[in-house]
Amino acid sequence: MSASMDKEDVLEQARANNVKFIKLWFTDILGYLKSFAITVDELELSMAEGQGFDGSSIQGFARIDESDMVAMPDPTTFAILPWRPHEDGAVARMFCDISLPDGSPYVCDPRHVLKQTLQRAAKLGYTFYVGPELEYFYFKTNGPDPQVLDHGGYFDMTPHDEAVDLRRETVLILEKMGIAVEYSHHEVAPSQHEIDLHYTDALRMADAAMTYRLIVKEVALRQGVYATFMPKPLSTENGSGMHTHQSLFKGEENAFFDADDPLYLSDVARHYIAGLLTHAREITLVTNQWVNSYKRLVPGYEAPVYLSWALRNRSDLIRIPTYKPGRPKATRVEYRSPDPACNPYLAFTVMLAAGLEGIENKYECPLPCERNVYEMSAEERETLGIGSLPPDLLSAIALAEGSELLKKALGEEMHRKLIENKRIEWDQYRVQVTDWELKQYLPVL
Repeated sequence: MSASMDKEDVLEQARANNVKFIKLWFTDILGYLKSFAITVDELELSMAEGQGFDGSSIQGFARIDESDMVAMPDPTTFAILPWRPHEDGAVARMFCDISLPDGSPYVCDPRHVLKQTLQRAAKLGYTFYVGPELEYFYFKTNGPDPQVLDHGGYFDMTPHDEAVDLRRETVLILEKMGIAVEYSHHEVAPSQHEIDLHYTDALRMADAAMTYRLIVKEVALRQGVYATFMPKPLSTENGSGMHTHQSLFKGEENAFFDADDPLYLSDVARHYIAGLLTHAREITLVTNQWVNSYKRLVPGYEAPVYLSWALRNRSDLIRIPTYKPGRPKATRVEYRSPDPACNPYLAFTVMLAAGLEGIENKYECPLPCERNVYEMSAEERETLGIGSLPPDLLSAIALAEGSELLKKALGEEMHRKLIENKRIEWDQYRVQVTDWELKQYLPVL
């Protein structure tokens, strides 16, 4: 995978690697990876004219009548799938931009939505870089009673077991596909792991995140176990997050860095932080889009709940990492609420949109909060003006539905379809009778 690959390069790579099939990948509104395959004989024509398909597959739960769409493969995303058999010919993949038959972009294509906001940043002279930390669990099966593979903790060097080999194989495949990995380690909860991708521009990272999630699951499946990015699979353990490190560069210069500031943060960085804090509640439906997401966002499990920022404190929504203080390129903002089951294209879109809103309107950044916000009383938080994220999906839907920022960032049609999808999910969830209710009420009512 190379940002400089063009159509001729793709055809040459396909010939050199004896590629027989190319999987054309795209993402639906909810962040599910979709795919259909073409033979190598169709590759040149597909890159020139696109490949038609049924567009109802991109709608999420809110399916519409069949409608014609065109998938335009992006040559820069061509990569061989290392886990597929090569004996009778290799299999490659390419991400696609979705367009209408007349050639205009489909406004509900998540990749297109991210590109629109990246263009907004580019007009201001900025390139948006992100480095997400996607956490996940390994379980013995995908049944209703998850059984962990290990009982390790944060950064534990567990004895040689399945999880160690699974993580190693996943990293090797990622690197074979041109996705750079910074490091991998055991996370806080039993059988919870993390592989951190090296930061890059947001579009390439969104493609990489979708690829990463598939590879983690593919490697696990081949070894007879199950990997999940479900935000909170174990009620008494930490959930899985996608802490997202982000920065804006102007050329080679980090716009977030100021050597003369005590915290090395520029005015641009402070306005960006203020934008994230101001709009955090309304963008949470995108960064934390599932009913289960809100089981993770509760006090006591290292997940942020309150709208505050700090240098080192991990109880805050926004943290400024200080691993390399004073290093220009290392200066960044870490937004800690997203979870790894989100749609990365839309999550990166709304975080950037919130930050740009702060920059363009020069939002005033509050003082950092170095106390543990969880330990404050409600009165203290109110005095300090520290609000909180929505407590459940229904609240997040209500905040997002009235958000002008989201309508602007996602576009009116995408915004409407997202709200429609989320209302369907909430309606399906609220009529369920849970095991907790049966245990709590059935014996006594």
